[in-house]
Amino acid sequence: MSVTVSFSSSSTDPTSIAIEEEVDRIKNDEISTCELIKDQLFEVGPRYTDLKYIGEGAYGMVVSGSDNQTCQRVAIKKLSPFEHQCFCQRTLREIKILARLKHENVINIQDIIRSNVFEQMKDIYLVQQLMECDMYKLIKHQKLSSEHVCYFLYQILRGLKYIHSANVLHRDLKPSNLLLNTNCDLKICDFGLARIADPSFDHSGVLTEYVSLV
Repeated sequence: MSVTVSFSSSSTDPTSIAIEEEVDRIKNDEISTCELIKDQLFEVGPRYTDLKYIGEGAYGMVVSGSDNQTCQRVAIKKLSPFEHQCFCQRTLREIKILARLKHENVINIQDIIRSNVFEQMKDIYLVQQLMECDMYKLIKHQKLSSEHVCYFLYQILRGLKYIHSANVLHRDLKPSNLLLNTNCDLKICDFGLARIADPSFDHSGVLTEYVSLV
């Protein structure tokens, strides 16, 4: 099978050598398609192609891609959680919680991509609906009208009501975890710090100070 890899420039430094060795491994394993984005290999083909960089953080890198089955653009989050137990727990927690939640104001998981061989499982890819930006970027560059504020607040409260009805505490609600599109649709994302709550217990007194209560 052919392997498609995009290289921005040729180099002989150790990083480039390591990347080339990884590409050779992928060829030998007959993984059909991979793409290189900012020195990160995304092994998500052949279904997901034409990857474009969106952003990255401590959680990993996010790109957009074309879903060749639905002919739609999607967001693909690459997670590499297996080096630290806390990252593994956070990733598992987010996947288990999002698998339970189905609401138009909560981001969903459309697909999960991983290696079929346990010993080769280094990365996990979460495929989600592609949104245009987050609230942090929006309010940083634009003043919101009162109508927009009311509509966004309505959607936030609507999503939180649903989340809390499932006995889930988000605990990391902030502008960068509120995704938006051009239709002003809002979705709550990033459930890595979320917890399943005991409805008979008052959690407000035991949550750490730096974690949001919702």
